[in-house]
Amino acid sequence: MSWRPAQDGDLAAVHDLLRRNVASSMFLLINLRDHGLHGAEAKAMRLWVRGSGNGGVAGLTNDGTLLLQSAEASATDWHELQQLVEQRLAETSSHPQVGVLGETTQARRYLAATGLDQHPKRLDRDEPGLALSLTDLDLRSLDRPQLKGATLHPLSAAPRPMLVQWRAAYHQEILGTSAAEAVAVASQDIDSYLLRDSHRVLNIADRWVAMTGFNAQLPEVVQIGGVYTPPEQRGHGYARCALALHLKEAHAAGVEQSVLFAAGEAAVRAYRAIGFQPIGGYSLILFDHAPQPAMAGGASAS
Repeated sequence: MSWRPAQDGDLAAVHDLLRRNVASSMFLLINLRDHGLHGAEAKAMRLWVRGSGNGGVAGLTNDGTLLLQSAEASATDWHELQQLVEQRLAETSSHPQVGVLGETTQARRYLAATGLDQHPKRLDRDEPGLALSLTDLDLRSLDRPQLKGATLHPLSAAPRPMLVQWRAAYHQEILGTSAAEAVAVASQDIDSYLLRDSHRVLNIADRWVAMTGFNAQLPEVVQIGGVYTPPEQRGHGYARCALALHLKEAHAAGVEQSVLFAAGEAAVRAYRAIGFQPIGGYSLILFDHAPQPAMAGGASAS
């Protein structure tokens, strides 16, 4: 067996590997920082390592999401990992595996090796990665008439129902969340953002026009997430402005680097305009465990 459960003595090597691949390891790092190896919270993980820990890391959160960082893993390694995942889920009698997050090449190899590339999915997306040293943050594109007087505020300054509505729309548009679930999940998200003070909202001429935030934060690096502009406010550079001002604030507080994974080419162009440069991609795969409709001839879809 190439994988084994991580022990406390492995953490130095694990952190070294994750830090060397920080752009695609933020969720692993944050979950380890917040919950360690033995937490009971939803984002706490069962962690496996290959070799000394420098050979690869995989973490299954208690809510069923698998996080990958193992560039050298073979198809056999991925197949063995999936056996451990399934065993863990069976032991805890929890819900099915929710999804997979990881650097694109690794995630795709894992799916192919385990046959999960054939499983129904509600989200299956490869996102281009970008990174920025905050000393290179470019604010020149904010000098536009439509952005005059723009001010950035904590989420607590804006109406909560509006923020929940925006976040629910984001869930449906970007993450494929069903309309029936989106509002409840969005409400939980907004409460979490308020608690962590992780997100900001942009105001121009007494109008709330965009939201931005950090979905993972370490002292020296932040990962952008949850950037959203309502459809009727798009095309004016509001999200770019909100993000740039938030990064300026973070830089003043000592953050050195920012990473993100963009949902589309329009977003990439906006981020490039404030200095972000391309890096490797990241994949988000969320499985659909809803019953599949019957196929012709009476057979059931697998």
